[in-house]
Amino acid sequence: MNIRRRLLSAAALAAVTALGAGTLTACSGNSSAATGDGRLDVIASFYPMTFLAERIGGDHVHVTSLTTPGQEPHDLEISPKQIAAIDDSDAVLYLKNLQPSVDDAVAQSSVPTKIDAASLTPLEAHGNEVGGHAAAHDDRPGEESAGKDPHIWLDPVRYAQVAKGVGKAFEKADPQHAADYEKNTAALVKQLTDLDRRFRDGLAHTRSKVFVTTHAAFGYLAERYGLTEEAINGLDPDSEPSAARVRDLEHMAKADHVSTVFYETLVSDKTAKTIAHDAGLKTDVLDPIEGITAKSRGTDYFSVQNANLKALQQALGAK
Repeated sequence: MNIRRRLLSAAALAAVTALGAGTLTACSGNSSAATGDGRLDVIASFYPMTFLAERIGGDHVHVTSLTTPGQEPHDLEISPKQIAAIDDSDAVLYLKNLQPSVDDAVAQSSVPTKIDAASLTPLEAHGNEVGGHAAAHDDRPGEESAGKDPHIWLDPVRYAQVAKGVGKAFEKADPQHAADYEKNTAALVKQLTDLDRRFRDGLAHTRSKVFVTTHAAFGYLAERYGLTEEAINGLDPDSEPSAARVRDLEHMAKADHVSTVFYETLVSDKTAKTIAHDAGLKTDVLDPIEGITAKSRGTDYFSVQNANLKALQQALGAK
């Protein structure tokens, strides 16, 4: 994944702030059915949100993603047509502070149901220190998420918490199909619970607990399963690591039995391969699942996460 965390402009910040603490709102009556076929018309900001909307909504929703497959979500600048689509939809599902242009459009829209995934599970600050170690902890869902790590979907437990919140929002927006939304949510949460168990069991006994990535996208996953993520570039994959940082990584790799430098499917592997070559390490893919493309090691969230688990097991020397 490329977490191109950028500072919001003053205007964007003002627009985001306008959302206030109540980031989950919904209409009280039946859906306006903007699709014209009785389905709930949902706009999702990027793949992890699209996946939730489709799995929870099932046949009762029509989902449109603002981010096309293969497009870097953090670089998204939405078009006037997409802004109009948000305004005309029944619901928008997004992750606040990940895509500033989406935040701005949502803040100014009159869409009746606004679902901010960042308000549905606790967020933490990862990657603010060299090496990507967590700098703070916040157990208050719904608190201001600026400066926090947005990669909540890579932790199956947090993703399940978000799924539950999305399900409740769909039930409120479209009460006629509430039973189906509840059933679909429960099925998805069960799958995520099973995935969490596979990760927990699969990474319980490994030769090393440290893995190296091109940037800090896997802080929640590492924290969940007792691992340490060492990120070459912190939260900015575009920056070049300093010579001192490269030397630190090489020393750390030897001390912590690191075998692999991970890179992502949507960004260049140049930095990873250069450092791996200099340190005598291998390279492999650890996919942040920002989008599914032909390069993905799977066709959906679960299959790619299973591939991530296998890659981690191999790199860490699972026993």
